[in-house]
Amino acid sequence: MRTARTIRHVAAAAALAALLAACSGGGTPDQATLGATSTGTTAPGATPTSPQAGPDAGPLPGVGIQLFQWSWDAIAQECTSALGPAGISWVLTSPPQEHVLGEQWWTSYQPVSHKIESRLGTREQFAAMVGTCRDAGVGIVADAVVNHMSGQEDPGVGWAGSSYEHYEYPGLFSDADGDFHHCDAPDGDIQNYKDASQVQGCELVSLADLATGTEHVRDTLKAYLADLMDLGVAGFRIDAAKHMPPADVAAIVADLPDGAVVWQEVIRGGGEPVTPEQYVDNGQVFEFGYGRELVGLLGGSTFRQALTLGERGMLPSDDAVVFVTNHDTERNGETLVSRDAEYLLANVLMLAGAYGTPVLYSGYAFDDRDAGPVQDADGRVLDATCADDAAPTTDLEAGAWTCEQRWPAIQGMVQWRHVTDGAGLAAVDESASDVLAFSRGDLGTVVVNRGDEPATGTWASTLAPGRYCDVAGGTVSAGECAGATIVVAPDGTLSATVPAEGFIAVHAEGRVS
Repeated sequence: MRTARTIRHVAAAAALAALLAACSGGGTPDQATLGATSTGTTAPGATPTSPQAGPDAGPLPGVGIQLFQWSWDAIAQECTSALGPAGISWVLTSPPQEHVLGEQWWTSYQPVSHKIESRLGTREQFAAMVGTCRDAGVGIVADAVVNHMSGQEDPGVGWAGSSYEHYEYPGLFSDADGDFHHCDAPDGDIQNYKDASQVQGCELVSLADLATGTEHVRDTLKAYLADLMDLGVAGFRIDAAKHMPPADVAAIVADLPDGAVVWQEVIRGGGEPVTPEQYVDNGQVFEFGYGRELVGLLGGSTFRQALTLGERGMLPSDDAVVFVTNHDTERNGETLVSRDAEYLLANVLMLAGAYGTPVLYSGYAFDDRDAGPVQDADGRVLDATCADDAAPTTDLEAGAWTCEQRWPAIQGMVQWRHVTDGAGLAAVDESASDVLAFSRGDLGTVVVNRGDEPATGTWASTLAPGRYCDVAGGTVSAGECAGATIVVAPDGTLSATVPAEGFIAVHAEGRVS
């Protein structure tokens, strides 16, 4: 029997599949916790379509990316010049609403009004970005801060000129109307994460906690989300969902149209009563355990478990959004980050895996965990820039953009994932302790070397004999390789030297004469 979840998932997958076919000619193409497609261009004459999946809809097809603190103009340009051509299906933006003033990144997560006006751009720029990205086949998922307002004790004026106080936001919320929670814990802040009533009824580091169980608060938040939907977004990341009862989140997203993306931030904590599983009826949930586990697998003795990651102690695959790092975890030391040697391999394993909906990450280098992106004299974030030869590096200057979406190896693996999507695991070879080789059906083979020395060997492949592009060097385009080639022999094996802390990858659509 088909459930509503299954029907919405099938519809979303079909919509994206149609878009991919049209575009490719049928080819396959603390403060720190506050934020705690293969596509191309739309077919001539067709209506641009954003890849979408609804609440309860299961995983989106394709690969997404979080462009943290990127301006709307920069995202629009990136959709056209890089993301669409690379096969990225959707972008997770930073929060678009008016926020408190300040240079730190977390000011974006302290709303003072629901005006679509921030240091990342104006309402008009946001709407233009959504349209430009949609035309490039890339959907926009907006980060929605609906659990709280600001944490400022003193009255202030926000980015767009709105006056506010800690518990007074004219035209939106007022303490006098019962729009905020106040609890008996010291300073009103969460003290005990093993007490669900505190987690969901006290303040998170002094942030004015909205009474999301009340009709007025819910209706106001619904109106904010509806406004963003009218601007064309595909859906939302629900920031700090853990700090709202699941029923409150359900009520807030209840009026979203079928096909709207709902991703919830619920960080799993050992022995805590609030768990990600409680939220899956509202939509997908970020599985923080995934990135944490990758750290150990790339440095420990259980390398093969990378192939079954997600089967133990995590959400079911259809409910999980997975990532190597995000804007919180890169600042708290829980996960690998772009300056780590193993970071690229972690992303390769995520893209080659079958668990969850994968989201890449692209932010900026920093020396201070609170530091915001580079801004002009008025506090506006400068447009991100990426070098033509963007690649993994350990020595970016503070403020430089990391640009993972431009790395040839990342683009190559996004393409590899599109080609192999849905194929089962095959030809696993873990005979060497630091090398893991495997295939997906008869569509692609990957060999990953986590060791600090090159690995020369021969591994089984399920591909037909022939010469193939190694997409570790970039994508295959019009039968041309961006990097080296690898030969699959008549006996179905491939022989190669895999770089230290590197990989090779070939897929069925990368065969060359």
